[in-house]
Amino acid sequence: MNGPIDGLLSTLDLTDTGARTTEDIYTGPSQWMPLGRVFGGQVLAQSLIAAMHTVPDERVIHSMHGYFLRPGDVQHPITFSVDRLYDGRSFSTRRTHAYQNGEPILSLIASFQKGDDGLEHQVAMPSDLPDPESLPTTADILGELDHDVARYWSTERAFDVRHIDSPIYLGVDGARVPHQAVWMKAFGRLPDAPKQHRAALAYASDYSILEPVLRAHGVAWSTPGLKIASLDHAMWWHRDARVDDWLLYVQESPSASGGRGLSLGRIFTREGVLVASVAQEGMVRVPRADAFD
Repeated sequence: MNGPIDGLLSTLDLTDTGARTTEDIYTGPSQWMPLGRVFGGQVLAQSLIAAMHTVPDERVIHSMHGYFLRPGDVQHPITFSVDRLYDGRSFSTRRTHAYQNGEPILSLIASFQKGDDGLEHQVAMPSDLPDPESLPTTADILGELDHDVARYWSTERAFDVRHIDSPIYLGVDGARVPHQAVWMKAFGRLPDAPKQHRAALAYASDYSILEPVLRAHGVAWSTPGLKIASLDHAMWWHRDARVDDWLLYVQESPSASGGRGLSLGRIFTREGVLVASVAQEGMVRVPRADAFD
């Protein structure tokens, strides 16, 4: 382990409480965040790891659907209860509830499959995009700012995230369009276990997925009074990939209404292999009614 990835790996190292009634119970720590709320990607990844502990290694996660119910508090650990809903010849289904102080903060259902052969196809990765090495890092953009969030995003996040063509941290440059792409890669090497890479990919998939909603209306993260929160998250893993190699995350928002925005994402390896698909709806509230005009 090395660099900021250490915190992620220790967070995913859950403790088995040994409790066995109708559920399997695990506990895990919360990563520090500058605003005091648990990062949604963290509790997603931990919930998936808890579910993975209850299925044989030859069955890998291929889909999950989860709802964020309450904000988590970084000052407290999280308890995960796993229901073994179904075990068939090829598929297993698990339900995980994440709790703090006796109240659920996340509920998800995940499906696992034993390896199988079948039809194969995928959409093509967008072409003519800049290489990640040619793009500025978050530290290049925010590193000089004296602000807790800027410092955290610059040096303490587990993933290097580089926007094409520019981020929306402080402002929105260029056209107001409901789509974007980012390169991302873990800061440091992960163990070879595929399940850790799939859980870590779920973690990273929550970083920027709602940004196309904001970009479409010229709303930056630094907009005073902006309130944004993930409501649900769905993900489908298509093929294995390492998160400590560069991955391209292509994102678009087909709709925003009623104080909510929907974003869809596709994740590719640098070689163009489609790794995963993502969907998330989030609450998006701005302080003025004309802010989206």
